[in-house]
Amino acid sequence: MLVVAFNGSARKGGNTARMVREVFSVLEREGIETRLSELAGERIRGCTACYRCGKNKDRRCAVDDDVINSCLEQMLAADAILLASPTYFADVTAELKALIDRAGMVSRMNDDMLRRKAGAAISVARRGGAIHTFDSINHFFFISQMIVPGSSYWNLGFGRDRGEVEKDEEGLATMRTLGENLAWLLRKLHA
Repeated sequence: MLVVAFNGSARKGGNTARMVREVFSVLEREGIETRLSELAGERIRGCTACYRCGKNKDRRCAVDDDVINSCLEQMLAADAILLASPTYFADVTAELKALIDRAGMVSRMNDDMLRRKAGAAISVARRGGAIHTFDSINHFFFISQMIVPGSSYWNLGFGRDRGEVEKDEEGLATMRTLGENLAWLLRKLHA
């Protein structure tokens, strides 16, 4: 089994990546392969509403000058998808929003190709707005007909400066529980 995560943070290896890695630590202990893709430094534009993905039916975005098709290939190969974002003005980063919009359009135009995969959101914030970020990601999973496991709390971490989430013991515990629940769900889906 494979779980891929996409980190929408502008900082590679920052607080958002740290929270993803906490989930991964549990998944890897359970024998599940993990892969993290960090979108930092990538120039990703939003969906152009050209609808060629629906005409072509090749499970790819017709705009082929960035990493989106690579991300789509990883999503298709995965059993579960984690989307993680810091909170920028009470929502996901522009890069993650572009990924959501384009992956969502390609999926819907290609027979809901992400249907019944597992998906989980991770949101990191300095102080507020994290719930809206968490909800934005989950809306993508729900409209894509994906299966979303819960945790012991919302999948949130708090910290601004690099490494500050290490002090968020409850957030880290929530990530570990998410990893346990995701591993359980994947075993059930593949039984």
